[in-house]
Amino acid sequence: MITLSDTAAGWARTLPEADLPAYLYDLAALRDHAATVRAALPEQVQLYYAAKANPEPRLLSALAGSVDGFEVSSGGELAHVAGAVPSHPLAFGGPGKTAAELRAALDHGVHRIHVESVGELRALGALTAQAAQPVDVLLRVNLPLDSRTLADSALAMGGRPTPFGLDPHDAAGLLAELAGGRYPGLRWRGVHAHLTSGLEAPELATIAAAVVRWATETADRHDVALTEVNIGGGMNVDYTAPERRFDWAAYGAALDDLVQATPELRLRIEPGRSLTAYCGWYATDVLDVKSSHGGEFAIVRGGTHHLRTPATKGHSQPCAVVPVDGWDQPWARPRAATTAVTVAGQLCTPKDQLAHNVSSDVLRAGDRIVFGLAGAYAWNISHHDFLMHPPPTFHFADDTGVSR
Repeated sequence: MITLSDTAAGWARTLPEADLPAYLYDLAALRDHAATVRAALPEQVQLYYAAKANPEPRLLSALAGSVDGFEVSSGGELAHVAGAVPSHPLAFGGPGKTAAELRAALDHGVHRIHVESVGELRALGALTAQAAQPVDVLLRVNLPLDSRTLADSALAMGGRPTPFGLDPHDAAGLLAELAGGRYPGLRWRGVHAHLTSGLEAPELATIAAAVVRWATETADRHDVALTEVNIGGGMNVDYTAPERRFDWAAYGAALDDLVQATPELRLRIEPGRSLTAYCGWYATDVLDVKSSHGGEFAIVRGGTHHLRTPATKGHSQPCAVVPVDGWDQPWARPRAATTAVTVAGQLCTPKDQLAHNVSSDVLRAGDRIVFGLAGAYAWNISHHDFLMHPPPTFHFADDTGVSR
């Protein structure tokens, strides 16, 4: 279970039934959290937001005052984010960039392009051969990780065979080509290495130190200046303990040790989930309560076609029950007989389950359930059109109140 913020609790109780299901994004809470993260980081560490976590324009605008830029991973994200927060620096990453997307990045003047493969560097080199000014690139490298780190991570993008980034041997070869002047339209700035997600501050700090060490040693071997290392995101968001947050103060202190040891080097991080997850809430109402083979189920309006996170991660989404008095139907109000209820949605699949073992003194048809940690990888990754149920409504809480 999760404790609702005052803003979320008030909104959930007063929301008209016609608006359900609904998302609430608490922009004031988001700005406060982002400012806290920024304050925990050394000045030499740039903070970029990975827009893939939640590209809602009003969230991007709320973050703009605390972040140094935004990371995008497609031509669509590039156009969207550039329109939502114009004039903010953008970094373009992700595997499988098309020639059209690379041209769009060049036309927009993207701040950094993260090169993912030998072929991508060749394509980018051809597009920039006649460029008036060189384009800045980082080589994304798939560096090794120890087995313990791989086991602890929620999602590994590196440390083993994956489609992300360059093999270290290939990366060293491309660095030699860049240093040798093979691509006059490109300027190597450093290394990008987002290797894994779902780790705590000590583990991520250890990875950051290893990435900086590899980048420094490789640059020294080729006698080129290393100016930047992007160590990605991956900060853990604990859905089993929703009140607990990543230790940004400890992580910032560890990064400060790194930049003090290499003062000529600029570090960059690209968190996504750990910035916006806490500002989002998804509210719905209970349509029915039923038992089946000894288990109890609350069927809610909406489901994983709106909030995909629990199905994607295989967890129980933290939630709170908001009792609603009154029942205007002529039959008895369905209610749970136990305190271990599975919350399921309206889809014709057994995978449409949002939460398990939901404990409440009473859970009845007509009550409301509010899910927390719904500000990242939730609505934007959900399969909205499956069964063609209506979309949720969207609401935004700011210092002036809640608005549509």
